[in-house]
Amino acid sequence: MRIPLTFGDGYSAPAEAVTFDGLSDGREHLALILGVPRPGRVPLVRLHSECLTGDVFGSARCDCGPQLREAVQRISEIGGVLLYLRQEGRDIGLYNKLDAYALQDGGLDTYQANAALGLPEDGRDYTPAAQMLTALGLTEIELLTNNPDKPRQLLALGIGVRAAVPTGVHSTPTNLRYLRAKVERTGHTIRLIG
Repeated sequence: MRIPLTFGDGYSAPAEAVTFDGLSDGREHLALILGVPRPGRVPLVRLHSECLTGDVFGSARCDCGPQLREAVQRISEIGGVLLYLRQEGRDIGLYNKLDAYALQDGGLDTYQANAALGLPEDGRDYTPAAQMLTALGLTEIELLTNNPDKPRQLLALGIGVRAAVPTGVHSTPTNLRYLRAKVERTGHTIRLIG
């Protein structure tokens, strides 16, 4: 099914939405095929975990909405796939994520807040993403990510990751602490200034 995507800044791109049956976690993840693949080039792929607050409501507590917008444009320009994964809050769920926000307001970083709630710092399993890529016939990709765990998991699941291509830095005064925690605690490749 074709879906015309349009973002708040006016950028638009056509996408082909693909659904899947039988994924390991039973969730309704979505693939958006964007652009026209260049001959001889492996597709650019983004594994984007759902973020209702950032993707839909424009929350400035994270960089998810700007990363989604950037990914759609970059993938559209060279051809590839955006996997929209139903893994809200690094897979702790929306309500738990909001509870974690309250703890962050009290001084904990994003990972400490998850742990204080008795939840994993990052509970995401990319097995469904590997299954989706395989179903689409993609066994080798370039991965648009700052998160070293994504290519590591995909490689272990049989998906060749030719390169990890970093996203831009989408820092604001309200998300700088969040981004710094991602760099310091889990080795994200985000070049922060200051």
